[in-house]
Amino acid sequence: MQSSKSNLLQGTLEILILKTVALGPIHGYAIAQRIQQISGEVLQIQQGSLYPALYRLEERGYIQAEWHESEQGRMAKYYNVTKKGAKQLAVDREEWERTAAAVALVLQAVK
Repeated sequence: MQSSKSNLLQGTLEILILKTVALGPIHGYAIAQRIQQISGEVLQIQQGSLYPALYRLEERGYIQAEWHESEQGRMAKYYNVTKKGAKQLAVDREEWERTAAAVALVLQAVK
């Protein structure tokens, strides 16, 4: 079976990261793995996109990070969603669902 990569719309990566972090404390590499796993291997997040997005979310106050020991015994930066981030996730999710529904309507349009 052939695997394909999906291009993400602007801002989509950030909502995916927020949702993943909202599931519980997690380090950067595991965020990319979890998104890939949950999406059935369709969404593959590259480190070159992931870490700048994490930085932007942290700068906006949507996530915060703390250093902890990882499962491999190394120190890793673990991210948590803040209250501000949880509120933003709710807003973004509603907007995403409205946009996805509108796109679906256009794609289902009959001649």
